[in-house]
Amino acid sequence: MAELQKKVRVRIAPSPTGDPHVGTAYVGLINYVFARQQGGKFILRIEDTDQSRSRPEYEAAIIESLRWLGLNWDEGPDIGGPYKPYRQSERKEIYQSYAEALLKDDRAYYCFCTPERLAQMRSEKLSRKELAGYDGLCLGLDPEEAKKRRDSGEPAVTRLKIPRPGETVLSDRIRKEIRFDHKNIDDQVLLKSDGLPTYHLANVIDDHLMKITHVIRAEEWITSTPKHLILYQALGWEPPEFIHLPLLRNPDGSKISKRKNPVSLNYYREMGFLPEAMRNFLGLLGWTMPDEREIFSLEEMITNFSFERISPAGPVFDLEKLKWLNGNYIRTLPDQELLRRIQEQVFPEERLKKILPLIRERLELLSQCLDVADFFFLGEVHPDLPDLIPKKKSASEAAAMLSQSQEVLESLVSWESADIEDALRRFCQEKGYQIKELFMTLRVAITGKRATPPVCESMEIVGKAITIARISLAITALKRAPK
Repeated sequence: MAELQKKVRVRIAPSPTGDPHVGTAYVGLINYVFARQQGGKFILRIEDTDQSRSRPEYEAAIIESLRWLGLNWDEGPDIGGPYKPYRQSERKEIYQSYAEALLKDDRAYYCFCTPERLAQMRSEKLSRKELAGYDGLCLGLDPEEAKKRRDSGEPAVTRLKIPRPGETVLSDRIRKEIRFDHKNIDDQVLLKSDGLPTYHLANVIDDHLMKITHVIRAEEWITSTPKHLILYQALGWEPPEFIHLPLLRNPDGSKISKRKNPVSLNYYREMGFLPEAMRNFLGLLGWTMPDEREIFSLEEMITNFSFERISPAGPVFDLEKLKWLNGNYIRTLPDQELLRRIQEQVFPEERLKKILPLIRERLELLSQCLDVADFFFLGEVHPDLPDLIPKKKSASEAAAMLSQSQEVLESLVSWESADIEDALRRFCQEKGYQIKELFMTLRVAITGKRATPPVCESMEIVGKAITIARISLAITALKRAPK
């Protein structure tokens, strides 16, 4: 194995801007398997350059979900390592020093164009059916004069100077050779006006300094790769090997999205999928065992893995296949182990402690507890359609109201009942919805019933991922309702 001589080092670099994504888990699994097979290192790096959207809560959720999946890293923000820090927000000075070097070597330049000017330029280019890349207005500025303007406090970004004419060739392990004409490559922003790097600059610098040997990522980054290769050349560094994995697809062939399939890894965890079944399923996406069997352990995948067995065609994320796999794994568990997992996943003591105060006043018999609280433990609920539609509203209006409120809920970082209620009340005030109407529609969508414990407290216990998924089911049902 040639890779053994390279001291294989691979990484995943999720952005903490939302719930952990199944795509991150899929890419993470392939990186992990390859690193373990080659006796190399698997690294977790947090790419939090988008300071307006990055949250420590999302980082914690990413770490927790990847741990649940069993993808344990050798270096990362939580455990450290020889190339720390592993959060990009803590490496700002490193990026700035390399940006300065690029400017000094005439490989980059300052751009003073305002957002308004850039928006107008793109609009005009698109109206002429041209590529919307930067038009190079600031490319011809005298470097010394530009530096004086920047030093005086005038806002400016740092852009990569793409050599033109020219061509960059990407040799990809899965897709072989891909050629890029430089006339189609934008002068990418490397450093923003606030001094923070863009993904492109930080990604290249970190991969080099952390001695990454193989960049294994989703195919959506293919169009960015020539910019990265040009950056490697400008900095005088040898690039790693690039391997772009096929994007996960819905059954209709479209890119997997939350509108058609749950994409939060938390959803699958909270629904009761086993981590070993989830790993097996992700391993089947675009890759096959040499004997083509569908059920295999992580250790068996590590032993048999090769990039040559990955198809570039986008694999279908088939939820029914995942359920079938999960059922197979459940049936192989010894009774005591199955009992333990059910207790931990479905009936954890901390969860029961939160539920009991909400249902106590509704009980006359202990045996009624499941009738009152069943929705806390179910994965999906299927309410009666008329209950989802407020009086004097149509099914489409109810669907629109749920869809808008779902966006509000998805944007919440804190998932405590008080924050949920506050956000929904503000939403009603802004949109002119009646609070009672919205809360009742949400109650039915999330619990399947009209009479339940308080809806916001119930949503907190049900959990964000399951709540969002149940609202999606209700929206789908409403859109399919007879007119």
